[in-house]
This record gives sequence, structure tokens and C-alpha cells, in this order.
Amino acid sequence: MLRETAHQVIRDAIVRGDLAPGSVVRDADLAEELGLSRAPVRDALARLADEGLIETKPQSHTRVTPLLSRDVRDAAAVVRAMHELAARTAVPRLSDADCDAMAAANDRFAAAARAGDVDGALRADDELHDVLVRACGNRAVAATIDRYTPLIRRLERIRFGEGAGHQSVELHERLIEACRARDAATATAVTTEIWRELEDLAD
Repeated sequence: MLRETAHQVIRDAIVRGDLAPGSVVRDADLAEELGLSRAPVRDALARLADEGLIETKPQSHTRVTPLLSRDVRDAAAVVRAMHELAARTAVPRLSDADCDAMAAANDRFAAAARAGDVDGALRADDELHDVLVRACGNRAVAATIDRYTPLIRRLERIRFGEGAGHQSVELHERLIEACRARDAATATAVTTEIWRELEDLAD
């Protein structure tokens, strides 16, 4: 659908920083740039406002939300709770192939981090954690993570851009080890450690 396309493209531009925090956005300009009519762009902006990435002041402006520590911290706490639930639920259900997929994703993550490829690192990070999200089988968990992750992704990009990948590789390795042992308690504890880093970074 055109609305979904517009939403995805604009959301990605905000997360990447192509549309910087605080920058004013105009539906007519975005529609022309995307080759779409204004209706799906307006719908996308309304949805992004509901998701906290766009703010609108009537008769004044529509702009990308500033990168506020409170908003990032709140979103990170929700995302952490969902990943903890996914880990607790998924680990007993994992197959050896699932664990191998997590290890392969961490290898890609490490390579991207070494190369300074922020997009590649974030993509591999998502692929690793998505194994647990899919295995837990809870659609509400997946939907909540998808809803709130973009709010923290802008900060994650800064974090990875500053070379924080090495510690994440080690945390991933500990998570994978716990998953291979089907140790849900340890996997959940490591998951907490991984996502609390973002909450701390927001401070």
C-alpha cells in the first residue's frame, strides 16, 4: 500500500538521521520527493506522530521530534521488557538451528562493527534478537518491539557509530551460550544487561 510505503520510507529517513531531530517536514515536499500524492504522506506523518517520531503543532509546524533522553529511556524500558519476555518464553523452544542462526548473525554484527558499517551492525543485531522474538510466538511482543524500537534506534546509531560494538559482541556471545544450554534464566539476565545499556546511554 502507498501509505505503508510512505510510512516505511519516512520512518527510515528519521531513524538514519536523513531527517534530523527538530527538522521541519512538509507533506507536499515529501510527496514530491517520494513520487506520491499528499494523502498517503499525510497518513504516514499522522502515524509517525502517534509513534512519537513526528510532532505537529497546529497552524505552526510539523517536525521530527527532538532526541529527548526521557522519551528514549521510556521506549528502551518497554523494548527491554519485551525482549526479556521473548527470551524467557523462547529459549526452551529453540532448536540448534535457531542458535546457529544467532551465532551467524553475531558474526555479521562483529564484522560490520569492525568495518564501521552502522547499518550492517544494526541489521545483524535485529536478526540476532529476532530469532528469540519469532520463537516466543507472541505477536504482541513483536508488535510492541516494532512500535518502540525506532524511538531508540537514533540513539543506537550514535552508540554504534562511536565504536560500542565490541562489548555488544561479547554480550551476544553470552546470550547465545545461554540459549545453547537452554538456560532461560541466564538468557533473560543477559538480555536485561544488553538493553539496560541503552537506558543508561539515554541518561
